[in-house]
Order: sequence, then structure tokens, then C-alpha cells
Amino acid sequence: MKKISSLLALAGLFVSLAANCSADTVVERFSTDPLQNGWQIFGNTNLFTWNSTNQNLEVTWDSTQPNSYFYLPLGKTLSITDSFCVAINLQLNDATATGYGSELGIGLLNFSAATNSNYSRAFGTLPNVFEFDYFPPDEFNDPASDDATLVDATANFYFAYGNLNLNSGVTCQILLLHQANAAAISGEILTNGQIVTSLPFVYSGSATSDSGAFQLDTLSISSYTGDGFGDNILAHGTVSKIAIASPLPVQAVQNLAPGQVQFASDTNWLYTLEQTPDFQNWSPTTNSVFGNGTNLILQATNPPADKSFYRVRADLP
Repeated sequence: MKKISSLLALAGLFVSLAANCSADTVVERFSTDPLQNGWQIFGNTNLFTWNSTNQNLEVTWDSTQPNSYFYLPLGKTLSITDSFCVAINLQLNDATATGYGSELGIGLLNFSAATNSNYSRAFGTLPNVFEFDYFPPDEFNDPASDDATLVDATANFYFAYGNLNLNSGVTCQILLLHQANAAAISGEILTNGQIVTSLPFVYSGSATSDSGAFQLDTLSISSYTGDGFGDNILAHGTVSKIAIASPLPVQAVQNLAPGQVQFASDTNWLYTLEQTPDFQNWSPTTNSVFGNGTNLILQATNPPADKSFYRVRADLP
């Protein structure tokens, strides 16, 4: 008997769950000066430079400097009751750790908390964070760490992580997802549209799940100051795209028949039905189509005779 599993797919740019209305999507492609488009800088302005020719943001993450952010106020506050996702296109030129190292960060934070003089990434006093962190291999042979990090209002940590080196010159699509009412975060890293890690390991520091668990109001590319004891990061790279969507642009997924899936879609997104026999390799089984703002049905063109698992992939063109 054919088995069908509908999965929320983090792919392309990012994904998923909205009712019959447009998701609130913010996308920055750096095609024009972001400082003329609501972005601002806190801290060391020399760490962030817009490249008008390459249409990206050149970033230096230097933990010997004060906390510095290239940031965009959201105009609203996201909490644990919200579904949302963040997508980042990141290319590193280099990343070096001294001592035990430190991290680069990109994602969401609470601006009031992040600009407090006591706010410290190195010592864990950083409430209200939802971000991707990368720690390059350090001088004590600890491997690289790629973290999807969630920190609640009382600085309890939850993160999913992997040990993938981010190679220089390779653009990575980083995808972070929060489901409403979850005290957790999930994520994936892709290159050339292919998943290279789903951050399979989990650390939970007992993050709370009440309605005030976290408050996030700012999208930020973050260079955090280090611990002052020689454990630092120096990294250079570019961000060519960063986006946030809330709610998510795929909702109410239903299996109507073998190889046929229905879900609530959004007109800003491009959808593809993908299938796999083993959760190892996914392949498209439909042409990509734009959402219609209401229920959309995708039908696999050649469903296998025995079994297959399906997921809806959503890309932001």
C-alpha cells in the first residue's frame, strides 16, 4: 500500500504555513542601498558595507569589537504563539577562531535587550534571540558548529546543530523555522538547492513555553563581542539575501489521494511537490507553480507503485 507523508519543507529560500491570505513577508536582496530602505547600524559601522555592484552586504564579524548590528525593525513583535521563518543567503570568504572561538550571528533579536550594556553572547546573558550561529573550528581541535539558536526571555537556550564547515566562496541558503507554540527551533543549510545538513543534534536548556517566552522585534546581522579572554572570531563574508515570513506560506496540508496534496497557499510563493522513498534524496514530481491565495492542489506526475513520501517545497522568487 502506498504511504504518503506531507512534510513542511524548508527549501530554496524558505517556507511555509499561512491561511488564505498573504504571509507578511519581508525580503532584502540588497539591490538598492539598504540604509535607504529602513536598515540601520548599531555599534561599529565599519563592519558593514553595501556593495552596489555585487548587490550584497559585505560583513566583518569581529568579536574584538563591541556588539554591532546591521538591523531592520520589524514593526511588530513575534512571540512563541507565532509561526515564522528566516532565510539567509550567506557566503563566507574566511572564518578564523582564536582560543575557543566565538560565533557569527544572523537572525532575530529583541533590540532593547540586544543594546543593553550587560548583553553578552559570550557569557550567555542574551535573552530573546532566534538566529543562525556559526562557530569555525577552534585552536583546541573542536569542530565547526552550525547552530539554529533560540534563547528565551530568561536566557534559557535551545539549539539544533551540526558540524559542517562553511567553505569559503560557497553560497549557503540557511533556513530557520519556528512553529507556533513550540519552545524549539529547526533549520537546514543548503547549497545549490540541495540540503547539506538538517542540524541533526539538539541541545535544550529547558526553554519555557509560556506566551512570554520570547519577544523578537528586529531582523539583524550580528557581530558579537567576545569574552575578553582571547576566545574570538574574525570572519568576512557577504549576505546577498535575507528574509522573514510570518505567518508561514503553507498551511492545512491534506492528502487527498496517493500522490495528491492540497494546502493553503500564498500568491507570493512558488510551490513544488517533492517525493522520496527513503528521506535521503528528494526529487521534484511536479512543475513549480505559483500559489493562488487559497487551496492549491499538487499531483505527482509519476507516483511509484509501492510507497513514497511527499513534501511541499516553497520558494520565494
